[in-house]
Amino acid sequence: MEDARAAGAFRLHDRHLDVGDLGPTRTADGGDVTSTADETAHDDCLFCGIASGATPADIVADDDLALAFRDVNAQAPVHVLVIPRRHSPTLPELADDDPESALAVLRMARAVALAEGLGPGYRLVCNNGAAAQQTVFHAHLHVLGGRDLTWPPG
Repeated sequence: MEDARAAGAFRLHDRHLDVGDLGPTRTADGGDVTSTADETAHDDCLFCGIASGATPADIVADDDLALAFRDVNAQAPVHVLVIPRRHSPTLPELADDDPESALAVLRMARAVALAEGLGPGYRLVCNNGAAAQQTVFHAHLHVLGGRDLTWPPG
């Protein structure tokens, strides 16, 4: 079977979401995107465990660079976490170390929001560091929606 990411699509639950219009699915130099998860996994990281399949989660979407799953402590009717398969403590650090994975996380967050019916509006939240209330130090985005969201958030 052809690689879903190379075909411009994410594997999305029992549905197949075509995201070819969301941008390129290759590296900037035209090469194939490859996973770096095995090289950077941390045994004591909850999200690395989910990315490897060792820890169960309600997976919403996945590809070779990113994974999306429902938050067990949902703060909105739709609350999905999108993580890189590669371990990096924060999204800004991931963007510096592996821009392709950082972009994959952002693209998947958008695709998940649209697939979940959040087209009218959704929030992407990225907590970076303990002072910002980050509790799992593996880069991730929260996709929140399904109701009117207020501002400021807290």
